[in-house]
Amino acid sequence: MRALLRTLALLVVPIAILAAGFALVFYSSALPRSLAGFTIYSPHIMFALGIALAVGYGRGRAVLALVILAAAYASRQWWLQEGLDTFYARAVYAALTIFVPLDLALLSVLPERGSFNRHGALRYGVLLVQVALTAWVIAAGRADLVDLAHQKFLDPAPFSAGRIPQLGIALIGLGLLITMATALVTRSAVSAALAGAIVAFAIAAHVPTASLTFSVFIAMAELMVTVAVLQDTFRMAFRDELTGIPSRRALNERLAGLGRVYTVAMVDVDHFKTFNDTFGHDLGDQVLKMIAAHIAGVGGSGTAYRYGGEEFTILFPGKDTEESMPHLEALRAQIESYRLALRASDRPKKAMRGKRQRGGSRGRNAVSVTVSIGVAGRNDRLDTPQSVIEAADRALYRAKDKGRNRVSQ
Repeated sequence: MRALLRTLALLVVPIAILAAGFALVFYSSALPRSLAGFTIYSPHIMFALGIALAVGYGRGRAVLALVILAAAYASRQWWLQEGLDTFYARAVYAALTIFVPLDLALLSVLPERGSFNRHGALRYGVLLVQVALTAWVIAAGRADLVDLAHQKFLDPAPFSAGRIPQLGIALIGLGLLITMATALVTRSAVSAALAGAIVAFAIAAHVPTASLTFSVFIAMAELMVTVAVLQDTFRMAFRDELTGIPSRRALNERLAGLGRVYTVAMVDVDHFKTFNDTFGHDLGDQVLKMIAAHIAGVGGSGTAYRYGGEEFTILFPGKDTEESMPHLEALRAQIESYRLALRASDRPKKAMRGKRQRGGSRGRNAVSVTVSIGVAGRNDRLDTPQSVIEAADRALYRAKDKGRNRVSQ
């Protein structure tokens, strides 16, 4: 449930920015004169801000998304302001409604590879091919291809309503499905922003001659991508990449703001080096992910952190050690009873089936791991976060000395 809520939370920012876009359009007449020009020049401002952040943080997908949106805005300014009555305007409009959602959807599934390398050059090359193809259609007078792009495949409303070609509507819908699915699977703020950007572009493209609406929603799409760069950077700084739980940096910041009552538990995977040497680092990573998933679900309002290596930290703010112990004991027993299936010829490769087998296998190709836990709470003697952590660490070593797979104070 926590994971689902965190994933859905990624969509809050794009939805809020879309709402802001509607508010700007509907109440633009109420804006002060000093802000009237902002709505027109906002795409340029958002593009410059977004590019500066995306390049600075090395987010190649965001840079490319901003370039695509800026190109869509420039195309509208140059060729679509006067309407869609001319051949070249119809051709440019069809190209925008086809290529923009398709490109944004592809960016959501492509891995982050930066901008200034051969991967970035290849991706920009694809954009240039699209531009060249559109230019060739216009230069060659291929009205048949433009008519095909604008063809109505379904006559009944609402499919025949609006200016966006039905092929463009289909690609906008497909792009939205792809970006939403990618955001839900990867929990990527950039993918969620690209989903919102497709919606914003669709709203803008629906009224290509409405200068204010087109400018505002392209700016909102660029703002979504820009904010996603900041979200992604925050996640990289404060969340562990392998396990997805908060990192040690996040723990240090949380410790600095605690009250006078809290408990810290240090959790270490027993014999993890031997496990890695025997079964390999790939399965070792799976063990760490499994342990992190269990720890993240600990009761008692505990919060899990990746401390480093095979060591985790659980923080119980507002609880003493006696209140925390039952939750830690339940966690230890839960991990001990979990069975992790080894990769074998009969192990399913489907993600969900594999997950069920890892959790329920009782065959000889399954292994189990255990954890040792050390616990300490703040008191008059341990009056700083660092001293509590050190005490919990000493308790962890006592748990290991007593035979491992236990909780020690």
